Amino acid sequence: MTSNSKFRPETIAAQTTRPLDPSTGAVVPPIYLSSTYARDENYQPLLKENYVRNGSPNLWQAEETIAALEKGEAALLFSSGMAGITTLFETIPQGAHVVALSVMYYNTREWLQRLEAKGRITLSLIDPNEAGALEAALKPNTDLVWIETPVNPTWDVLDIAAFAKAAHKVGAILAVDATATAAVTTQPLELGADIVFHSATKYLNGHSDILAGVLITRHVDERWKEINWLRTKSNSPLSPFECWLLQRGMRTLFVRFRQASGNALAIARHFSNHPKIERVLYPGLATHQGHAVAKKQMLDGYGGMMSMLIKADFAGAQKFCTALKVFAAATSLGGVESLAEHRKTVEGPTSTLPDNLVRLSIGIENVNDLITDIEQALGQV
Repeated sequence: MTSNSKFRPETIAAQTTRPLDPSTGAVVPPIYLSSTYARDENYQPLLKENYVRNGSPNLWQAEETIAALEKGEAALLFSSGMAGITTLFETIPQGAHVVALSVMYYNTREWLQRLEAKGRITLSLIDPNEAGALEAALKPNTDLVWIETPVNPTWDVLDIAAFAKAAHKVGAILAVDATATAAVTTQPLELGADIVFHSATKYLNGHSDILAGVLITRHVDERWKEINWLRTKSNSPLSPFECWLLQRGMRTLFVRFRQASGNALAIARHFSNHPKIERVLYPGLATHQGHAVAKKQMLDGYGGMMSMLIKADFAGAQKFCTALKVFAAATSLGGVESLAEHRKTVEGPTSTLPDNLVRLSIGIENVNDLITDIEQALGQV
C-alpha cells in the first residue's frame, strides 16, 4: 500500500502489512532486528539503506502506510514524538520568527520558549480564538506556524485552511499537530498544511505500548531532506520492533477511532448539563466554540478526547481522577482503554490551565460502564 494507492484509507490501514513477505507469504511481517545489512557482489546495498540508523524494512513499510493515510509524499518515523518535533524545529533558520499557540501540548511550548531564550528564534504565542491574532503576529521573517487541532486540552478546533493561507502569505510553512484526529477524520495536507505531526504513541498505535512520533510532508523539498539527514545523524528513527507494534495497531485504527468517537459524544452529551460539572469541552457538542469548524473539517467523528471542568478545587479534581474505577488515572491518550488526567498536575508550575480541568481519553469500552464510572467518581468529590 503506497502513498498513491487507489484504495480507501480504511483498507490502507487494515492492509498496512502489504506487500506480504516475499520469502514466506507471511500475512504479518517479520521483525527485522538486524542492525546492519550486507552488500551485494558489486558492494551495493541489497536494500535502499545498509544500516539501521538509516531505517529498516519495518520502518519503511510503516512510513508508507502513514504517508498514504495522510495523502503526503513521504513520512518519517521517530523514536518519540518530541524527537520528531525538535528535529523539525532544528531546521528553523537562526533568528527566524515562529508563531505557535499559547495553549497547546506543554512540552512543545516549553521547547520553543527554550529556543527563544537561547536566541535561536523569536516567538509569538497567540490565542487562536482572538480575532486577528494570527495576522497580527505574522512577520516578514516568520518561518514556521505551529498549531494543534483540536488543541490539547481545550479541544478548540482551528481552521487549518485559514491558517495555511495566512502563513503562506508571508512565506512561512504551516505545521499541524493532528495527533487527536489520528489520520482518520481530518486531512491537514489537503487543507493546505505543509507538514503534519502525530504522536504515534497515541491513536496510530492505540495500545499504549510504544513511544513514537511521525512527520508527514506534502512535498519532499530541501527542508524535508534536512529533516531526514538530522534524523539519521541523531540516530532517532523508530526501532524495528516498535515499527512492528505500530503496524499492528494501525490495522484497527479506524474501528478503534470510530468506537472511541461514538463513546465520547455520548459521554459529552450526558454530562453537558450535569450539576457537578461546570463545562464539558468537546468539539462534537453544538455549544463548543469550535463546533462549526469541526463540522466542516472533522468529517468522520469528533474523536475520543474531551476535558471536563469539575465543580471542585485542585485537590477535588485530583480526587475525581483517583476515584475512577474503569478509567485509569494515567497520562497519554488514544489507547483502547479510557484514561483520566488532572492536567495541571502533569504540566507543573508553568501550566496556565484551570485547577479543575480533567482531561479524558475515551476508549472503546461499553459506554454505559464509562458513564456510570464518571457518575460514581463525581459522587466522591
